[in-house]
Amino acid sequence: MSADQQRVPQDLPRTIGFLPAAGVMIGVTIGSGIYRTPADIARHVDTSWQMIAAWVVGGLLSLFGALTYAELAAMHPRSGGLYNFLFQGLGPRVSFIFGWTYMLITKPLAAAGICIVFAEYIKALAGDGYVVWMNGHVPLAGTLGTLLGDTWYHTLVVCLTLTVLTWINYLGMRLGSYVNLILTIIKIGCLLAIMVLAFTLKPSAPPTIAAASVFGVASLAPVLSAVLWTYDGWSDIGSIAGEVRDPQRNLPRIYLLGTLGLVGIYVLVNLAYAYVLPIAGMRESKAVASDVMTLVVGPRGGAVVTAFVLLSTLGATHASILTGARVTFAQAQDGLLFRFLGRVSPRYETPGVSLWVQLLMSCLCAVFFKQFDNLAGGFVFTMWIFYGLGGVAMMRLRRTAPDTPRSYRCWGYPVVPLLFIASAAGMTVLQIVDAFNAEAAPGQVPPWIQTCVFLGVLAAGWPMYDLWRWFTARKDA
Repeated sequence: MSADQQRVPQDLPRTIGFLPAAGVMIGVTIGSGIYRTPADIARHVDTSWQMIAAWVVGGLLSLFGALTYAELAAMHPRSGGLYNFLFQGLGPRVSFIFGWTYMLITKPLAAAGICIVFAEYIKALAGDGYVVWMNGHVPLAGTLGTLLGDTWYHTLVVCLTLTVLTWINYLGMRLGSYVNLILTIIKIGCLLAIMVLAFTLKPSAPPTIAAASVFGVASLAPVLSAVLWTYDGWSDIGSIAGEVRDPQRNLPRIYLLGTLGLVGIYVLVNLAYAYVLPIAGMRESKAVASDVMTLVVGPRGGAVVTAFVLLSTLGATHASILTGARVTFAQAQDGLLFRFLGRVSPRYETPGVSLWVQLLMSCLCAVFFKQFDNLAGGFVFTMWIFYGLGGVAMMRLRRTAPDTPRSYRCWGYPVVPLLFIASAAGMTVLQIVDAFNAEAAPGQVPPWIQTCVFLGVLAAGWPMYDLWRWFTARKDA
């Protein structure tokens, strides 16, 4: 059976326009990263300008990827995003390996990783029973956190939150996209508030802490990993391409304008952080945004930022669930996964089975990996391998399908996609080297073992594709 014969021309209804679709892209990107990664980056750089440069470089790499993928999405506006691009450009085996890895570890790691930060901030408010607010103490339900302990408390909150958000997405794409749009608008408003307050109410005497020289080549992997985790989401709009109205016009605009907007927001927010808090102070901080707001508006600032992070991570988790299930759905529609995963709810017109399977895998990741750094690192490592292959697929389609209508052509071709492919390859190498050089924290699995697990799942996809073809051939016979 040829690859073309495997494809089933069924997709989800086109129900969302430009604004809700742009809200999905921005909503899945702005999560916890902008609140917590600046401190991680500060520990690996010497000056604030090195930190800002890291955000600009990460933004440029993301923009190169967005420009590359915009051409692919406009050519093939079908649910599945990167899976679909790999299918078209590199064939069913590569797309199967991506979908296999994405379903088992990549998207569950992302959804659980974002949500575990939500759980941590819930614990910050409720775990000890009190939260400082309006110069007083408001009692909250912290008993459960005390009884279960931090780890299982976080896991329980993650699983409950993922279940509720999955249910909302199951009830319909229109409902899910508008819930996401509202949360995205609130998130952008929160970041704008931090910027305005930081630049207008800077404290007269910020803390002074001696700086130390820390920057080196070994810092590139953790710095870029943290930055690219925060930017990740620019590619996810392709996952719902089959549900976007007027995709040839809207999708390229969303990729370009959405990514540029994200770069602008992130760079300005980090400039606001640096304007209030010296780089050495960020290095000592456990929550940069909270410390900045505390310096600017007083003790209430920490509680305000906690509320901001809760809303931001909730919205990003919701958008991650919305986009993730579409990849598994598209793969099942092509006959490269069990057909029941491609079922569409007759009442709500959503990929219900894929949504619930994704929920199960995300909860398992939360149980076994537990820590945010484990979840985020695994996601960045596995995704950037396939991001680079997506760029290869685009360049190959320029050669093998030159007459296919293209409503948008990648600006700066072939330099832009080549730079993107090279950066993806470089990120993969840096991540592997860093994993084998890094030391594990007490009680955690060594990073090199985690990397070997991720590589093992990815490598297993190659023989699994042959096994799947054998299985389906026997079933058809």
